Amino acid sequence: MDWYKVNNEGELDSPSLLIYKERVQENVRKMIDIAGNADRLFTHVKTNKMPEIVKLMIAQGISKFKCATIAEAEITAMAGAGMVVIAHQLVGPKIGRLVQLSRLYPDVVFASLIDSLDVAKQHNEVFEEAGLVSNVFLDVNNGMDRSGHLLDDKILDLYTFLASQSHIKLLGLHIYDGHLRADDFEERKHEIDAGFVDVKHFLEAIEEKGLPKPMVIAGGTPAFTSHALRAETFCSPGTCVLWDWGYGDKLTEQPFEYAALVLTRVISKPQKGIVTIDMGHKAISAENPIDKRVRFLNLTDYELTGQSEEHGVLKVKNWNSIKVGDVLYGVPYHVCPTVNLYDEAYVVANQQVNDVWQVLGRRRKVTV
Repeated sequence: MDWYKVNNEGELDSPSLLIYKERVQENVRKMIDIAGNADRLFTHVKTNKMPEIVKLMIAQGISKFKCATIAEAEITAMAGAGMVVIAHQLVGPKIGRLVQLSRLYPDVVFASLIDSLDVAKQHNEVFEEAGLVSNVFLDVNNGMDRSGHLLDDKILDLYTFLASQSHIKLLGLHIYDGHLRADDFEERKHEIDAGFVDVKHFLEAIEEKGLPKPMVIAGGTPAFTSHALRAETFCSPGTCVLWDWGYGDKLTEQPFEYAALVLTRVISKPQKGIVTIDMGHKAISAENPIDKRVRFLNLTDYELTGQSEEHGVLKVKNWNSIKVGDVLYGVPYHVCPTVNLYDEAYVVANQQVNDVWQVLGRRRKVTV
């Protein structure tokens, strides 16, 4: 039987998100093997957003995580994480929410990113009023130009300022080079290494000034297999826990397996050569062009020609053999925003669904 086939698929509504538990566990094992040990990983939970998947990683020794939102940080703490880095510079009321979260889970080390002197001052003031200390990483822009402080003649001053504040604890540097994603591994590694040269110079400047040696968290999934070769660098892959078609075709040196699918059904055959499925924009990530949204594992000779909110239209060659009600299993091109479309996921173990997990991290607020 094909690995993705669910024996009790007739009981499952559609469209729905499927999580294959054994494959998640295997991907976590492979991730640890690449890193060398679980301690080097700050696995990003933005991909899965589920406390149960965080628990599967903790069961294999991973204790440190990255996330994108306060809600994701909270569900990660709920699952038992030891350290959670929110990979954003928190501004406005989010600083106060971080204080609340720190009080709610006093045994968890929460940290966030800072790349601005003004925000650093705000953090110090808010945490001083709360009688707490804000753990931070200096966010470094080494070429992506999305966030972080440039590696210029002022970055050491900001680092020194952060290290001197009474209610800030500077833990290290955060470097995200997600813009470097060449298909060929050697080409990608060369670009990543070149982009890290100035980071090394900055680390040398920190050492020369007599400041504490920082932790360095670098890269995401595309850079994982490159940064894993730097013995003292912590890595933060995320997509590889569930994997998807986009990275599966692109990052061919990475050995991960599909562990999340979307189940859909044929709901109409409006004319010869055309079938309609209940997989519209609200069921699969649609930020990419129409030919980069879903790949079906149990259908051949098809083309996704259109989507609306609740419908997907397929041009097919084997129209006569397809029946209304048929189940299709689709691999998302981009799994992270696809997961975010669902409140819950069916959990597949031994090709049977007997459990449902809540996608709690898709919420903007859990309790804090």
